[in-house]
Amino acid sequence: MQTGSLSSPYILTADIGGSHITTAIYNANTRTILRESMIRTGLVSKGPATGILTSWSDVFLQILKDTGFSVAGLTVAMPGPFDYEKGISYIKGLNKYEALYGMNIKEFLAGLLKIPPQQVLFRNDAESAIAGEVLMGAGRGYSSVMGITLGTGFGSAFSLDKITKDINLGSEPYKETIADDYLSTRWFLKRYHELTGLVLTDDVRELSALAAESAVARGIFKEFAANMSEFLSAPLRHYQPEALIICGNIAKAAEYFVPHFTGELNSLTIKLAQLGEDAPLIGAAAQFNDVPGWTHFDIATKL
Repeated sequence: MQTGSLSSPYILTADIGGSHITTAIYNANTRTILRESMIRTGLVSKGPATGILTSWSDVFLQILKDTGFSVAGLTVAMPGPFDYEKGISYIKGLNKYEALYGMNIKEFLAGLLKIPPQQVLFRNDAESAIAGEVLMGAGRGYSSVMGITLGTGFGSAFSLDKITKDINLGSEPYKETIADDYLSTRWFLKRYHELTGLVLTDDVRELSALAAESAVARGIFKEFAANMSEFLSAPLRHYQPEALIICGNIAKAAEYFVPHFTGELNSLTIKLAQLGEDAPLIGAAAQFNDVPGWTHFDIATKL
């Protein structure tokens, strides 16, 4: 195993969630993931720091051992709050990764892989997913794109000429609290319980399965569409994107809420994510395409 080779087009890239880590090798020449290299494994994010970091380390070292590739660096799509430039975690009160609070993850991972810290890059997870779709998925062909991720949280980013930046709309005030409380999985669970007294056990997938025969389920999706249409109206007027990309697990139920969009959303081109779990891996690793010294490579892809 070799790391840190400036002659390599390969980047070790990872997407870290609250209950899993997905890792793969990214080819900077083609901006694609070598799918044969991908490893996805569950992890416990509520335990001690040593357990969390060991879980990450094991996956990183395993994929490098399995492929035998020399990589130019490591990128990580990471939830916030996080200092993405310095690589320091500030996650607290979110029932995950609290043991890493204040730790310099960049220095730890650089030491693990024996590469300079500047060859370890972090990016917001929602921004990464949307950037990946803009570069190689649903956003190709558009110069200005807004993207949202719908899942355990509500993520958002805006892309202009393929430069994608997090816009953190989920923290904006909406109704009684913030948008994240109305445009995420927990809103669906809460609303279904309010209307039926029942508890969903399989998140939005279960509600989607019920929607074909359940007027209540269909009504909840329609209400979700109304919330999204109302909340996104101002950001859409501000950014004026050519298209909106919808990512995340809730997007798999798009047939039950997209047809009910109103206002600006109803007149906008709506694109569903195409890359699945490749998107954040690509979006995070694509940062290396803009780093001097890693832009052009001539090594053929093989695995």
